[in-house]
Amino acid sequence: MKIVFLDAITMGDASLEEMASLGELIVYPSSTAQEARERVRDADVACLNKVIVDKAFLDAAPKLKLICEAGTGINNIDVKLCEERGVQVKNVAGYSTDSVAQTAWMHILNLAGRAFHYNEFVHGGQYSNNVVHVDYRHPFTEIAGKTLGIIGMGAIGQKVAAIGKAFGMNVIYYSTSGTSHCKDYPSVSLDEMLEKADVISIHAPYNERTAGLIGLEEFRKMKRTAYLVNTGRGGIAVEEDLAKALDEGLIAGAGIDVYVKEPLPLSSPLMHLEHPEKLLLTPHIAWYSVEARARLAHEMAQNILSSGI
Repeated sequence: MKIVFLDAITMGDASLEEMASLGELIVYPSSTAQEARERVRDADVACLNKVIVDKAFLDAAPKLKLICEAGTGINNIDVKLCEERGVQVKNVAGYSTDSVAQTAWMHILNLAGRAFHYNEFVHGGQYSNNVVHVDYRHPFTEIAGKTLGIIGMGAIGQKVAAIGKAFGMNVIYYSTSGTSHCKDYPSVSLDEMLEKADVISIHAPYNERTAGLIGLEEFRKMKRTAYLVNTGRGGIAVEEDLAKALDEGLIAGAGIDVYVKEPLPLSSPLMHLEHPEKLLLTPHIAWYSVEARARLAHEMAQNILSSGI
């Protein structure tokens, strides 16, 4: 069995030995569309993360029996066409729940706790020259007793909610699917969440119901002391509107890990704020813990093993 990993650079230093034990494994750090078509011509299994699987890709791979998505989302794969061609598609769900939840809370705690400001205050020498032993001009905010709003109460949303409860927060959520399946916390309308939440954390998929869900009108309904965190998908919060909301003081701050275009272009409005200190940006790293990538590699190998090829 020939296994081709077309864009393994996203796996970093995660071991692929388990996958290699299942057949002949050929690993490419990245592949253009043309390179991908050439590299899968005699492959039985194609492993990929962002490579587009369309008609041209499948036409170039007559022996292909399985596509292993190195992640959860499969919007880069024409699943219907794969079904018609008899090509299995397997993704990996749940491998990054702890990693994403931790990253969301890193954003929340750094925003509410002003960690980056204080670090700069000390390293920059301002503290050493301060008249008192504390930075009295920039107090931080306690989150106990505040309201945490979750958009998308799936496995990750529930993990983030549980941590919020441990901090003494009140938790509410908005169901983007309208099912409100989680009974542990109150399900509310989007407007009610916007009005009540002190922190809103996004954990929903990007689809027709969530695209542009949080725009300027929604930011105007939020508390001016509120924070928005997005470790879900880019485009759920409108980037241009978020930049405007931060500069106009409609919300207190935001932490963003996902973007409409990745890597984030230098031309993005998020890179040209009048008040950049209100915005914490990370490079789509929430899923990328050492442990999450190890689980991902293991589950991909298991997907190959269970495919019956």
